Amino acid sequence: MILSLAAAAAMSSGGGSSLNSSSPLDPFDSSTSWSLVEDPANSSSEPVVQTVTPDLQPATTAVALQEVSPWDIALCVTGTLISCENALVIAVLFYTPTLRAPMFILIGSLAVADLLAGLGLILNFVFTYLIDSSVEFVTLLSVGLLISAFSASVFNILAITVDRYLSLYNALTYHTERTVTFTYVMVVFIWVSCLTLGLLPALGWNCLRDESTCSICRPVTKNNAVALAVTFLLVFALMMQLYLQICKIAFRHAQQIAVQHQFLAISTTKGVSTLSAILCAFGACWLPFAMYSIVADSSYPVIYTYATVLPATCCSVINPIIYAFRNPDIQKSLWMACCGCVPSNLSLRPRTSSDV
Repeated sequence: MILSLAAAAAMSSGGGSSLNSSSPLDPFDSSTSWSLVEDPANSSSEPVVQTVTPDLQPATTAVALQEVSPWDIALCVTGTLISCENALVIAVLFYTPTLRAPMFILIGSLAVADLLAGLGLILNFVFTYLIDSSVEFVTLLSVGLLISAFSASVFNILAITVDRYLSLYNALTYHTERTVTFTYVMVVFIWVSCLTLGLLPALGWNCLRDESTCSICRPVTKNNAVALAVTFLLVFALMMQLYLQICKIAFRHAQQIAVQHQFLAISTTKGVSTLSAILCAFGACWLPFAMYSIVADSSYPVIYTYATVLPATCCSVINPIIYAFRNPDIQKSLWMACCGCVPSNLSLRPRTSSDV
């Protein structure tokens, strides 16, 4: 088979179309592609002459870049902030041997849950824009991690609330009943339950085969999303009841001690205000997403999903501030790690579980 350029074939046959000399073709130009064309007039048994003709159509990229959503950028930034905050809390608890009380175990478990939640938000961004998110394994891994982490975060907050209530309700026997072993058992139970919830989509409870059953968070089914939302509402109602009982016990203790009545009244009022702020922040972050998960499905505009998911993730930003950085013992460890000293205005009184 004889290969020749189109120009040479035209010159030898004398009947081909001529090329415009004002726009010469560069065979090495990346924008010009070449194709083989067989001469239909040649029907003899002689060797077939094929010509290489240029394709002047502009080349197009095979893969189009996906437009990045500003909401996804905000979630990724939030995840990065969550990871940094909680990694600091975990480091302080791990390298401070004196912080091994049940209260600090629960705070550490909460920090681990929020750290995984932050990493899950970052991985979700990577899977969406840098890796083929159409692969089922990638989607199920990302969603499973987020469900497990945020569920563990909510249940650890509930465990901390229960711990504070028991420290007031059973003040005399609390330190003998609430052992470190019992706290570890409770933490293990929380994590096993939350990991099981995260594995449900991978075990078949997903909507990858039937898009009509999807919730606002694909591939979680609508029924599973409603079940998770109702569980959160029950947890929130239980937290409200426990905090109400904590306030009642605190006021009763203040009235029983007449000598320190004025001091304890001021302290109790401050504690009630702090409890109210904690509960309001928790509800403001999670209630919109929980309620929207119950009433909405995948057919609703995605902007509403982002508008409710972002405040829910911000709860993991607030948790280290509320439960860790306000603790004087953790503050002293941070000061010692950063500058090797402790400020004189920092409270030296040991903080108990009943402290808000």
